[in-house]
Amino acid sequence: MLKVGIVGASGYTGVELARILNSHPLVELTVATSRSFSGRSLADAFPNLKGLVEIVCTDRKIADYAGDADLFFTAVPHQTAMEIVPALLNAGKKVVDLSADFRLADAGVYEQWYQPHTATTLLPEAVYGLPELHRLRIQQARLVANPGCYPTSVILGLAPLLKAGAVDPDTVVADSKSGTSGAGRSAQTATLFCEVADGFRAYKVGEHRHTPEMEQEISKLCGRPVTITFTPHLLPISRGILSTVYASLAPQLTQEKIATLYSEFYKDEPFVRLCKAGSYPATQYVRGSNFCDIGFKIDSRTGRIVILSAIDNLVKGAAGQAVQNMNILCGFPETTGLLTVPLFP
Repeated sequence: MLKVGIVGASGYTGVELARILNSHPLVELTVATSRSFSGRSLADAFPNLKGLVEIVCTDRKIADYAGDADLFFTAVPHQTAMEIVPALLNAGKKVVDLSADFRLADAGVYEQWYQPHTATTLLPEAVYGLPELHRLRIQQARLVANPGCYPTSVILGLAPLLKAGAVDPDTVVADSKSGTSGAGRSAQTATLFCEVADGFRAYKVGEHRHTPEMEQEISKLCGRPVTITFTPHLLPISRGILSTVYASLAPQLTQEKIATLYSEFYKDEPFVRLCKAGSYPATQYVRGSNFCDIGFKIDSRTGRIVILSAIDNLVKGAAGQAVQNMNILCGFPETTGLLTVPLFP
């Protein structure tokens, strides 16, 4: 039985990790850290865990809890993670980090979008944890950088086309909509009920920090630097992401040929579901699951392809993908604990 810990257990991602791990037959949750709930059961913070996950949160120093688990999920904000992860690795632990601190391989790019990086020596070994692209490297890693939610939806939607040279990467425009849980659990005016209900708005236009993460992975797929346009929007729902991605299509590619590209690329991927021609993904059909649903339509009038990709931002976009990465790291069957039927309606 693998002993696992959650550092930063009292946020939305933390509770999703606890929920998923509770149903995982090969792990035991032995550590949950939280400053605000130290000394209290995690179920006090999240009553949905009552009677199922009764672990008591701690606010001990890393040296005091590092020996209590074999693998740690660091579900803490950026900058905080780079202070914690090195100590866990030095203690011989494996880490799946859910912050942005180790997603960008170039420290200069990270510092341009975030702040100075204090653990740059770990960047060369951190593996970007998108299993559909980097499974073999994840298997050998000790530090996995769990992808952001928006990048997961956009990259998975584009990957087969970029790899095959089927679209012009310089024409990529990603338009994504997310539920409010993506902003975290801390109280802030922009995500209050009265600010979100019955409304719909864009935010961080042209400056969202997930942009360089997408460009990094898209550039790898294309073999050259690529810049994209990305605009996120806030939906009046609690969870889910729907990304609509546009790109100019290479000549002579039909709906059938594109469908074959997708089916071949994802034929062995347990968490990517392809929509039939004429049907498209929706957030309500992936809610609570680790699935990414993808559909597309060729706009013959403009010569562009429209790709639609839906995930649950807290599962495939965060905690579920983190558990998927843990399964790969530890040699477990990749789907263990994750084959949850989406919560519909």
